Amino acid sequence: MSLVIHKLCKRYGDTAVFSNVSLQAAPGEFIAIVGESGVGKSSLLNCMAALDDWSEGSITHDGVDLGSLGEVQRAHWRREKLGFVFQAFHVLPHLDVAQNVGLPLLLLHRPDPARVAQMLEAVGLGGLGERLPAQLSGGQLQRVAIARALVHRPRLLLADEPTGNLDPSTARQVMDVLERQARDSGAALILVTHSDAAASRAQRVLHLTAEGLAPAGGPSGTHPP
Repeated sequence: MSLVIHKLCKRYGDTAVFSNVSLQAAPGEFIAIVGESGVGKSSLLNCMAALDDWSEGSITHDGVDLGSLGEVQRAHWRREKLGFVFQAFHVLPHLDVAQNVGLPLLLLHRPDPARVAQMLEAVGLGGLGERLPAQLSGGQLQRVAIARALVHRPRLLLADEPTGNLDPSTARQVMDVLERQARDSGAALILVTHSDAAASRAQRVLHLTAEGLAPAGGPSGTHPP
């Protein structure tokens, strides 16, 4: 398994954000996590990314216990192993499209213009590398974010409401790109979403409640978490 989460719990003081969360994700698997607003979906995703600490339980990725890593080690792990797609895109406005996509490779001291060009073609933005983010639509900006998240070939891809700022037609196109690129790269993809349409594309749909994760029902949610 690429990612193994065991009985994870996060608290603020005496208040549990989420508790008893267990999950296993294999390379190439696409899992959607749904739930009511405020139940802790984004907090859980931040823990998976080792951006936030948790109170109990463990997160292991490719045999590495993320809880045992210091801040610098976590940062190195994220650079090497993780891709993250945010709802708000988080592209850098002063960098052009190619520079935004190539940033993870630059941080790894592995600049690769050919790989950047390949990823831009893969997400349907071939020839737009010299444009600034202000010259792109919301759907195009999210494609830039997907290309950036995958350019360094991560083992784990996390997506937090990646279609939340998009109209339904553009959202479908972005999900097409995200799903295809994650599958082709062999990364485990975990999507947090309020969108039934986005969640329905996953191999498994899990519902986050105060008691933990459980199958959401239907064909996609019948496998154990």
